[in-house]
Amino acid sequence: MKHKAVKPVKKTNSGVSSYTVEPVFGKGAVRDYLITGVGVTNKKRYTKQDFALIAILVIVGCFIRLAKLSIPNSVVFDEVHFGGFARKYILGTFFMDVHPPLAKMLYAAVAAIGGFNGKFTFQSIGDHFKETPYVLMREFPAICGVGVVVLSYLTLRESNVRPWICFITSSLLLFENANITISRYILLDSPLLFFIAAAVYSFQKLQNIEAFSYLWIKSLVVTGIALGLALSSKWVGLFTIAYIGALNIWQMWLLIGDLTVPVKKIWTHFFVRGFVLLGVPIVLYLSFFAIHFRLLTKEGDGGAFMSSAFRAGLEGNRIPTNITSQVGLGSVITLRHVDTQGGYLHSHDHFYPAGSKQQQVTLYPHLDSNNKWLIEPFNGTIYNDTFVPLINGMKIRLKHVNSERRLHSHDEKAPVSERDWQKEVSAYGYEGFTGDANDDWQVEIVQHKTKDPNAKVFVQAIGTIFRLRHAMTGNYLFSSEVKLPDWGFGQQEVTSASQGRRSLSYWYIEQNENAILPAEQHKIINYPKLTLWEKIAESHKKMWKINSGLTDHHHWQSDPREWPFLLRGINYWSKEHRQVYLLGNAVTWWGATLAVFSFIAYTIITLSRCALGRPVPTNKEVFNFNMQNLNYVVGWSLHYLPFFVMGRQLFLHHYLPALYFGILSIGQFFELFVGYFASKSKIVQQVVYSLIAGYLVLSIVFYMNYSPLIYASPWTKASCEISKPFKGWDYDCNNFYKNLAQYDLPEVIVSSSSAKKTVPAEAKQTPKAEKKLAQVEQHLESPPAEKKEIPKVEQQLAPPEVKAETPEAKNVEKPILEEIPSDEKSSSGKVEKRDEVVEPVQAAGESVIVEEGVLENFV
Repeated sequence: MKHKAVKPVKKTNSGVSSYTVEPVFGKGAVRDYLITGVGVTNKKRYTKQDFALIAILVIVGCFIRLAKLSIPNSVVFDEVHFGGFARKYILGTFFMDVHPPLAKMLYAAVAAIGGFNGKFTFQSIGDHFKETPYVLMREFPAICGVGVVVLSYLTLRESNVRPWICFITSSLLLFENANITISRYILLDSPLLFFIAAAVYSFQKLQNIEAFSYLWIKSLVVTGIALGLALSSKWVGLFTIAYIGALNIWQMWLLIGDLTVPVKKIWTHFFVRGFVLLGVPIVLYLSFFAIHFRLLTKEGDGGAFMSSAFRAGLEGNRIPTNITSQVGLGSVITLRHVDTQGGYLHSHDHFYPAGSKQQQVTLYPHLDSNNKWLIEPFNGTIYNDTFVPLINGMKIRLKHVNSERRLHSHDEKAPVSERDWQKEVSAYGYEGFTGDANDDWQVEIVQHKTKDPNAKVFVQAIGTIFRLRHAMTGNYLFSSEVKLPDWGFGQQEVTSASQGRRSLSYWYIEQNENAILPAEQHKIINYPKLTLWEKIAESHKKMWKINSGLTDHHHWQSDPREWPFLLRGINYWSKEHRQVYLLGNAVTWWGATLAVFSFIAYTIITLSRCALGRPVPTNKEVFNFNMQNLNYVVGWSLHYLPFFVMGRQLFLHHYLPALYFGILSIGQFFELFVGYFASKSKIVQQVVYSLIAGYLVLSIVFYMNYSPLIYASPWTKASCEISKPFKGWDYDCNNFYKNLAQYDLPEVIVSSSSAKKTVPAEAKQTPKAEKKLAQVEQHLESPPAEKKEIPKVEQQLAPPEVKAETPEAKNVEKPILEEIPSDEKSSSGKVEKRDEVVEPVQAAGESVIVEEGVLENFV
């Protein structure tokens, strides 16, 4: 049965044109039902007025977002990370990040077009750019920001909103301070917002096209592509997929209720929509990861997060090769932990400060001579020249090669962990001591984790996963991601445990040397080459783990409950008496919050009335408002509420996708006011028009007043101080001069130690310059001296927390100190790097120090 045609409605009431569609209901046996056909007025063709208004938005948007992109000419906020990642794509060195690769690859492509050679490292906030096309790289997100504004206009037009209302609503986004700020720097949020906006627009357009027509299929595919691009930029794209999925469920429900739609057609909708809207994003997501791995072929600092099998596929890796497979008594081995990235079983000539005060045993993530252990028979019997293989159930001892002490456990409290079921593990012994029963460990092969049938009986390097059971206590050699304090160099604690997650007691042998085994009998093995699927799976485990580990407090983090009310911003950059501070446009921000909450309250009241038997509103303006605004409030909810269940660090910019839907909701309210309330009389119409225009003016005024925080423009301390209605707006007014004239003076150099002010000699040659200098000396306050701080690392991640041992440790070479950039500053105008994933770098043949750092964000 064909759809019942919906009669187009376009009439004039008090000079106000209607852009909505009259809902048509069919008469059912039990109740009326909504006919879901597409009306003639919904098949939009954009007019010259539309193109003129879009052109204005583009021109003004380019002026606002592309202006002064060269300022600051130094690294801002998370450009440290994403600029640095673009550099690593160009160099081909592997890195680890919590976000999917697409947006970072796009920045790398732009940088390559600009001729970037990768010499500039993006190491610290405030580093001046050298030989870097940073303006071109910043133009990319700025253009994406303009695109978001245009897409908001087109989305509202597809939602039956009249052109000038679309223009005013898009102008609110155009002058929204946080969106402008986020789109001017090398960050992921602007491309993400563009892809989300494209998905919302294309799906909204889909609803205005006859089902299964060429244009319908085209819009559906474009929606799937946009969803895939969003998901491939940040995992926030999952919220957008959930949003589009929720709308599809709602539309399918309406189709099922429409008795004019055949059942076969409903099933066709289900399969076609599901295939395109899930299949296309998944294919794109996996494809971009495949490109990601093809580009990053060289060993890099991110390799410290990955397994040895993963790293073995990278050029220049130091993972052991040509390993002897057979393991037996007399083998010198390294033991690697399976379920954490703590690394190798390790000991060194340092002792526990409490407990037994015996030699420490830890996990250490780098190749080192202190990782080597000799397999001995448990009873101290001297084995002959015949090779004795290590088999399942065999009791052995492990002797630390460098210190000649044996792996030991006893009834002593664990060094850090406070659980009763964890006991201390140490290296114990002295010259001439043959060991005791507390040195005995029994090998138990984990059958379901070991693939080779032969490796399930005979322990083999790489291929056998096993546990070591302490013969005296029955506890298993165990390690979780608990770190030792400074006395343990931040390395990972090793204990023996009778409980805990079983996989935390899994080990395997990596290096293996045995002088007893005849050379002709050596079976040589290497790590197997990982498939694309295995690489993707491992990367995602690490991404999830890192993201979940971002739990330490960060000075600029905020609570999701604060976001709709704009109670807090983020300091991006502070230098040269200027500042970049992420702050939303309060006029637009609070209006979006009011629109969303008002609609939620209105919906609750309406549903309550319906429950009492009151009829559903069928007025075309009200009906269209209900249907369209429901879409946007659902979008706001699905891009906002999930953050409440996240335990990681969260920041104001995480709210920007939800804000986008809130602004679209404002547009629907404007359309309701004009199309429904203003149609009552000319007086009401004039009042509504004046209020809408006034609201836009207020938004523009706010943008202009706070624009120095967007563009790092000159500002006065007095203007700054009167601009802070809330304590949470904690940009530092002491950063700014007392009057604008001081920005035009010759450079003033302030010594942080003596506070002595000097100017170049040429500035002192004229009385006028001397007079200006005197004014500076009288009024200028010395900026606070920078205090270098070491950011705190997350407890959950092993590699960033590892600290190298002191050079005095036995047989340990002097380490190289890797300096972690520290531009952290406090709320008094100081800048703090956010969410950095600090990855240890290891030079050949040397131990490495990795100082504490701040780990990178997620969503």
